[in-house]
Amino acid sequence: MEEKIEKVENVETKEETKKSFDKKQKKNDKQPRQKKERRQRQTRQKQPKLYEEEVISIGRVTKVTKGGRHFRFSAVVVVGNKKGKVGLGTGKANEVPDAIKKAVQAATKNVVDVSIVEDRTIPHEAIGVEGASKVMLKPAAKGTGVKAGGPVRSVLEMAGVKDILSKSLGSNTKINMAYATLNALKAQRTVEEVARLRGKKVEEIR
Repeated sequence: MEEKIEKVENVETKEETKKSFDKKQKKNDKQPRQKKERRQRQTRQKQPKLYEEEVISIGRVTKVTKGGRHFRFSAVVVVGNKKGKVGLGTGKANEVPDAIKKAVQAATKNVVDVSIVEDRTIPHEAIGVEGASKVMLKPAAKGTGVKAGGPVRSVLEMAGVKDILSKSLGSNTKINMAYATLNALKAQRTVEEVARLRGKKVEEIR
């Protein structure tokens, strides 16, 4: 019996030596990995926004089905750099933030250049039409400010107009008023642009 016990003990010691040997090998395998230098994470710098944005209106649409009511949201957003560039866009989604995000993307794609005189007002009077909405814009003297309200004001401020007079002559639907204002701004032409189009000098037109 004593001999048998000794043999069992010998087997156990062999197994222990194997385990210790395997552990050492694993440690040796891990060492080169630990020595590898970790790559420094490059901190991503936030790019400054090209255009400022302002929400003009958010509408809720309800669709009634057998399963119940389904709500969706629509948003109208104006973007601009306040230096002669402005754009309008609309977006629809199941959530308000998603609708605004889509509208901003659409607006940035539709950015147009606007003619501004002395970095403050428009060159001449114009009437913009969109659907049943009509918006009249008039240039104003320095220090007048933006005499407009609602969506008209938002579009003019994003375009960079500082002195202007306006009047709504038709429907007060926000989206149509915004597009009517944009159409009136698109119609603006400076003296230099008109002279270039007609192939004349500025003095001849004045």
